[in-house]
Amino acid sequence: MSDFPTKARVVIIGGGVVGTSSLYHLGKKGWTDCVLLEKNELTAGSTWHAAGNVPTFSNSWAIMNMQRYSTELYAGLGEEVDYPMGYHQSGSIRLAHTKERKQEFERAMSMALYQGIPMEMWTPEEAKERYPFLETHDLEAVLYDPTDGDIDPAQLTQALAKGARDMGQKILRFCPATGVTQQSDKTWIVHTEKGDIACDYVVNAAGYYAQRVGEWFKPYGGRSVPMMVMSHQYLLTEEIPEVEEWSKANGGVKLPLLRDVDVSYYLRQEKHGYNLGPYEPNCKAHWETDADPMPDDFSFQLWSDDLDRIEDIVTDAMERVPLMATSGISRVINGPIPYAPDGLPLIGPMPGVENAFENCVFTFGIAQGGGAGKVLAEWIVDGHTEWDMWAVDPRRYTDYTDHDYCVKKGMEVYGNEYAMHFPQHEWPAARDKKLSPVHDRVVAAGGVMGVYNGWERANWFAKDGDDTSLAATHTWGRSGPWEQRVKEECEAVRDHCGVLDLPGFSRFALNGEGAAEWLRGMITGALPKVGRINLAYFSDERGRILTEMSVLRHADDGFILITAASAQWHDFELLKHNLAEGLELIDCTVDMSTLIVTGPKSRDVLSGLCDADLSLGWLTHQTATVVGARATLVRVSFAGELGWEIHAPFADMPAIYDAIREAGAMPFGMYALNSLRLEKGYRAWKGDLSSDYTLLEGGLGRFVKLDKPQNFPGKSAIQNEKQQGVKKSFVTLKVDAGDADAPYMSCIWNGDEIVGETTSGGWGYRVNASIALGMVKAELAAPGTELEVEIFGKKCRAEVQEDAPMWDPTNERLRA
Repeated sequence: MSDFPTKARVVIIGGGVVGTSSLYHLGKKGWTDCVLLEKNELTAGSTWHAAGNVPTFSNSWAIMNMQRYSTELYAGLGEEVDYPMGYHQSGSIRLAHTKERKQEFERAMSMALYQGIPMEMWTPEEAKERYPFLETHDLEAVLYDPTDGDIDPAQLTQALAKGARDMGQKILRFCPATGVTQQSDKTWIVHTEKGDIACDYVVNAAGYYAQRVGEWFKPYGGRSVPMMVMSHQYLLTEEIPEVEEWSKANGGVKLPLLRDVDVSYYLRQEKHGYNLGPYEPNCKAHWETDADPMPDDFSFQLWSDDLDRIEDIVTDAMERVPLMATSGISRVINGPIPYAPDGLPLIGPMPGVENAFENCVFTFGIAQGGGAGKVLAEWIVDGHTEWDMWAVDPRRYTDYTDHDYCVKKGMEVYGNEYAMHFPQHEWPAARDKKLSPVHDRVVAAGGVMGVYNGWERANWFAKDGDDTSLAATHTWGRSGPWEQRVKEECEAVRDHCGVLDLPGFSRFALNGEGAAEWLRGMITGALPKVGRINLAYFSDERGRILTEMSVLRHADDGFILITAASAQWHDFELLKHNLAEGLELIDCTVDMSTLIVTGPKSRDVLSGLCDADLSLGWLTHQTATVVGARATLVRVSFAGELGWEIHAPFADMPAIYDAIREAGAMPFGMYALNSLRLEKGYRAWKGDLSSDYTLLEGGLGRFVKLDKPQNFPGKSAIQNEKQQGVKKSFVTLKVDAGDADAPYMSCIWNGDEIVGETTSGGWGYRVNASIALGMVKAELAAPGTELEVEIFGKKCRAEVQEDAPMWDPTNERLRA
């Protein structure tokens, strides 16, 4: 091929809507020398048989942002690239059968309003007026989204492809990629059946083939892509005269797209008939066993229909819209859709592999494709994204996502596609992937477990007679069988001593000559002295918060860095990809486990069990013998009381835990810890600490040393921001919250104006108040300012607190 490109800046593998959107958006950012490879024709994978719905609704701020952007892009794309597209923004209605579902809608509507999406809540009667064929007798409420609708997936993909080509990008159809080779300078050779292409970056946008493509990257540090493939069916009815008459009488518009989420289906006008798409609990995975292998090429293919699986949902839809029952089925589509274990796509740096990215495993690729291309292009070109996109970052998963896990979680997510994600609900599939060395003891003590980066931790401790069923967690409210127990756990930490088993703390050892100087150039603040510990913050070039680590210094150039469980791969790569030559960085997360022993009696509990000097002050660490085992004792407490973290090898933890319990410490769980840390104003990663905010906005100025000589990332941006003043400020709010506390991204109001958002919230049992941490306009951050926090549709009075912890503001108890 005389025109075959042998060089490119980026090679994208996969020609569906996501791949072409990635190519288009790279071009928009000025990178017009990129290549897309497609083994067949564009759209040959999940794109060609997709229903094409384009909702904005989500309970994830990041996903809503991405889907909102898609709708805005699609509305003008056809005209921009001069390619006709069938895009119908018909609006949609979501049906709420229960109070809890209405609360979910109200939360989503609040976030949508903040993003400029004009959603409305309708009564059932109002919905009937606008959708005359709808039965509404058993409904609580209806959510209307005027920006929702549907688009032709093939036309969308071709429009994005045309726009990319017009900017100079190349698309090679019928040109399968066959492998990759990474060069010594970390650039790539992508091998194809027609020749090799040298490039700086590779993107895996291979849809349901993403795991197979991902195998090529394993020799260069990669892992198996966490995904599986589901069989998804939707059916098309024959045309219905009444639908045609309604459309003609209303100027040719379509009926609003209907979603009965409590039953789990969508129903959309298709021409003058209906398109019904169910997400049935009785679902089916494909290509997950040796008896059902993935074919080398499934382009433009479908499976046979399996209507028995969806019979009950079809019947329910006919009762909801009886008009549907007057028509026969004209066609059934049954095709493959990829699923990640949480149902969200993988967008961002490929874990463990330099200069490789993922934009794959999209369950709702048409709705998210536009935003996904934008986010991916920002990752590659800028090194960061406009919005914090941890919700879809591939590094949110680590080494627990084996084949069994991915299949079980994918089926669970599919079967609960429209389920409400209540704050105390823990999904039961594929559990016990990572267990603490004292897991059996924690469970025997009544531990009701949750999952944190695959690790099982107790959320709360039940007593005999407490309801620990999943059904008991189906509430947005604070009240439940856990509430009294969490209160008791907090009081035990306040008045006596509690012990929390905390496996999975991410833990990295950094050593080598020059380690201290290198670390000073990475963090915004100072390093601790030998024998001490402090918090260190990492920012990006914009001065925004990347992560927080605890730094334990045990030698001039010897450190242990500890960070959140979920941050393990994210933070390790942040360090590894910038590591100076000659330094050694080791991930020793699985070598050690941690106990938090905290409360005013914690010194008494530990004094008879170890040879440590328990008089050493706050923010110190030491090596000691605890019931015969060598351990590190760190005098810190995320709970805000006198306390220590005990770090010890897995094998030694059972004896240590038993001795601490026998000495009188009461076990407490993650719910109590969250309550305790809120009272101290301590930030949580990827809630309060995210790249949506700068360090100065986050109230972390005391951890920034602009006078140090090291030119750490973001230094100039922070200097500039300090001179100009912050636009937002971090605040603690005391909220008159009623029976539910503020969830993440609740709107904060000043009169009729949205002036900020909560980043976390909950009840403080020591201060007996509902607390919200959040961001507001800087001029409203003064203590005593009265605002309102919107919690599930209800505006609740809130007052800005002093810039100090609500509990023990001078840290006397910590220093005791």
